[in-house]
Amino acid sequence: MTSVTPAIRLTALTKTFGEVHAVDNLDLDIAEGEFFSMLGPSGSGKTTVLRLIAGFELPTSGTVELQGQDVTRRAPFDRDVNTVFQDYALFPHMTVLDNVAYGLRVRGVGKKERRERAEAALASVALAGYGGRKPTQLSGGQRQRVALARATVVQPKVLLLDEPLGALDLKLREQMQVELKELQRSLGITFIFVTHDQEEALTLSDRIAVFNQGRIEQLGTPREIYEHPQSPFVASFVGTSNIFDAEQSQQLLGMPGSRSIRPEKITLHPPGSAAAKGSISLEGTVVEAVYVGTATRLLVELASGKRISVLEQNVSSRSEDDRRGDAVRVQLAASDLVSLDPVPANTATS
Repeated sequence: MTSVTPAIRLTALTKTFGEVHAVDNLDLDIAEGEFFSMLGPSGSGKTTVLRLIAGFELPTSGTVELQGQDVTRRAPFDRDVNTVFQDYALFPHMTVLDNVAYGLRVRGVGKKERRERAEAALASVALAGYGGRKPTQLSGGQRQRVALARATVVQPKVLLLDEPLGALDLKLREQMQVELKELQRSLGITFIFVTHDQEEALTLSDRIAVFNQGRIEQLGTPREIYEHPQSPFVASFVGTSNIFDAEQSQQLLGMPGSRSIRPEKITLHPPGSAAAKGSISLEGTVVEAVYVGTATRLLVELASGKRISVLEQNVSSRSEDDRRGDAVRVQLAASDLVSLDPVPANTATS
């Protein structure tokens, strides 16, 4: 079987700042043409890994390979990668076209070719005809597209994106998520995306690495990460989960070890309802109901005192106020209860 060289390979990568291990002995392969997201809270190490790949930081130990070549000690300009930052870093005194063409000018590309390639790059992000404007004459979303065009016009092997949508409002961010994924597919470039927004990572990614304390806690597809979290940290950080520790799991569910279940997997029924086949049934009381538009989030206190979150789709116009104080029968399908064996996975290769 032929081994395919990954776009990026990180081997035993470590970065310390004094006593702090920002990145702790990390192994990771990222495939050619993959949309790969690094997800985690502030301080988890994801941005440091991005900076190590870009060359803005040098590792304490370990190696960074780009398409099979060791670039660990190379300067940023000597790596075939480009970076899009949250603040876009556009030159305000230059036109949009000149901003996009800047990287080509630095590389010594002729004026005619620069213009043609810059115009094509603007067209690829739906900004044809905007070349004569200044960045200050554009909206936030348009400036973000200019930054993408400037980064992709030099045709890098890898594009690094450091929370590029963080400054946009919700509606525009959702629109740009779709456009970003379409752009990546059309260009075929490897995208490495850093975010703390779990919904954004789930929406965009082919695979996600969930970071925690400088290590990868779990690596997998969006569906694998969401449906089958492998630790309490992943279950609680990616989406919302109801977590039963080992004692609660044994007493309430009759199962060994800690378990988790997503709120939308739980159903509520009238008190005394018979449990469906393969389900676990528990008595509880609705103590809070929060309307969130398409759904209502209910907080249910079980007879044991444990509180769990339940998400119900709003298929009727019933007021959430009607639910508080209701006695309910909580049903959980045994197949939806995910085992949480907290074994941090630091070796993450494709």
